[in-house]
Amino acid sequence: MSSHEPGPARSGIPTLTDEEIRTWSREEKDRWWLSKVYRGDMPQLTVRAAITGFLLGGVLSATNLYVGAKTGWTLGVGLTSVILAFSAFKALAGMGVRDMTILENNATQSIATAAGYMTGPLVGGMAAYMWVMNQPMYWPHMMAFNVVLALLGVLVAFPMKRRFINDEQQAFPEGRACGVVLDTLYTSSAEVGVFKAKALAFAAGLAGFISFISGESYMKLIQEKWLGLKAAWHLPHNLDGWYYWMVAKGWVPLPTLGGVDLRQLALSPGLDLAMFGAGGLMGLRTAGALFVGMVLNFVIIAPWMISIGEITPKSGSIAEGTAVFGRAHILNSWSLWWGITMMIVASLVSLFAKPQVFIHAFKSLTGRAKNDGTDVLADIELPLWISWVGIPILGTFAAFLANWFFGVPWIYGLSSIPLILILTLIAASSTALTGITPTSSLSKLPQFLFGALNPKHPPTNLMTGIMCLEVASNASNLLMDIKPGYMLGGKPRHQAIGHCIGIFAGALASTPLFFILFLSEYQPGTNLMAAMAPDGGRFSFPGAVQWKGVSDLVSSIFGGGTGGSLLTQSIITSMIIAAIVGLILEVIRIATRNKFPLSPLAIGLGVVVPPDSTMAMFAGALFFWFMQRRYTEKKESSGHKLWVETQEPICAGIIAGAALIGIGDVLVKVFLL
Repeated sequence: MSSHEPGPARSGIPTLTDEEIRTWSREEKDRWWLSKVYRGDMPQLTVRAAITGFLLGGVLSATNLYVGAKTGWTLGVGLTSVILAFSAFKALAGMGVRDMTILENNATQSIATAAGYMTGPLVGGMAAYMWVMNQPMYWPHMMAFNVVLALLGVLVAFPMKRRFINDEQQAFPEGRACGVVLDTLYTSSAEVGVFKAKALAFAAGLAGFISFISGESYMKLIQEKWLGLKAAWHLPHNLDGWYYWMVAKGWVPLPTLGGVDLRQLALSPGLDLAMFGAGGLMGLRTAGALFVGMVLNFVIIAPWMISIGEITPKSGSIAEGTAVFGRAHILNSWSLWWGITMMIVASLVSLFAKPQVFIHAFKSLTGRAKNDGTDVLADIELPLWISWVGIPILGTFAAFLANWFFGVPWIYGLSSIPLILILTLIAASSTALTGITPTSSLSKLPQFLFGALNPKHPPTNLMTGIMCLEVASNASNLLMDIKPGYMLGGKPRHQAIGHCIGIFAGALASTPLFFILFLSEYQPGTNLMAAMAPDGGRFSFPGAVQWKGVSDLVSSIFGGGTGGSLLTQSIITSMIIAAIVGLILEVIRIATRNKFPLSPLAIGLGVVVPPDSTMAMFAGALFFWFMQRRYTEKKESSGHKLWVETQEPICAGIIAGAALIGIGDVLVKVFLL
């Protein structure tokens, strides 16, 4: 029995003010959370929550595996699992089964989310490895390596949890949305809860309806399959489509930058309501910094580099008007490096600006932290010594498996561990700010680094890249899951255990299914890539194609081929400038206690995130900032009740409605069209 009593009954989620976040110590914040938020012994990781999450996570991970092989996407399942678990137990409650508590639902969500994300390496780097080696991977090797890296992600996440969630109170938009959805669902009996529930439901319904009529697959299914029409109409996703229709008619000029069509620079705003809602949760400062990074890269720097020939077309000619660029080509061939450099420098400066984290970690490891009276959550947090002991042990074991299973030399497997920690810090920082984990971009760094060191052995760059990707992804996703638990007063230890349950659920469900779906008809000695991803076949494995492409490029450049120089002088110059600017901006941000409006991490992230998503997030942040500014002082008005007191449920509803209907559109395309 815990010695702590549940926090007081409440409607809504208690939060600290911006001033309290800036000025309070972490101990003060922990004491506030313990007295105001923590729910004591409310059932959380119960047997039924574990079983529900395990089964739900297995189903969702199987769906993610199928969809990922078709589209290259890994679908977020947090909101899906929250709503499915709530609905299922509400239905069972009508038959006499005791309803789930809010924390049981949160535990279910954490387990299911962890399971759903276990499929990423299977349809990405691991599939690419099999193609490069032209032989299937032994399934116990696939499962063991995936599970060990995911568990390493759990150990890496919890020291970061103290900083990102307890101390800095970072947003983690998707996790925050899950917390708001849960709070609204379980407090809807009160008048405030009912209003918030209605606002959330209306926002979700409106966003879902717009996403439905803009869903190409939905409209094809209804209009072509069911109604027998020759063609289907859907609400255009690109908001500037009307202008380019007039361009095609010759009525208006084609907008260009550096002689390149704006669409080639990915500068086309889209109808992305989920990102609009995420912008409302992250706030104008973060969204504004993202927007600055996007404008710097895609409006100023990239067109400039194109005009002087530093960024060349993927195909075609600028002079003839046939040049093909695209966001991915611009990012991977030039812009990624300065954006990642700024993120790395900002993340490291922020980390080392708080040496007390390392001091406390050392005290925890040596047993001296128990007597300093500062860790008020010691009996409910996951002890830090588990991470500091477990990371080197499990990291060494992962390097051992990489050597045993895939022939990765020990020196490279062990050298990847400190890089894993750095890249996980960056990924977690990105997830904290935006809900987006840029693991795909970050995985290129170890691929290039270790590929340069060992260019004639492709598994080295592939498996070290997978190590970094899987650990960073699982750590970031765990922090996203911990956020709603922290908001609702759950025990962090239970969430860590739940995430581990989800890891095994996802591995057990997705690994056998991978071989059934993709390798059941493979004949030894034939082309494995052609068998798994045939032209015109059901599965194209876009993620694996990218992984293999980078591996082939690395081998060509550094293995004595004709790939040319990877880092041109202009790229190196941009990285140096980005490092200096990132250092200066982060020092200013820290010195002003986060009052400085520009975050270099967010600016660098604005280079990596697709511009249409950045524009949607900025639009959402700007809209909700304007409504807050207009109605904050009008406390008795309906506008204050709606746009100030109910902003988070509205944003969460927009995210939930748009995301769930968007997932459905993908599933319709995969299963029915």
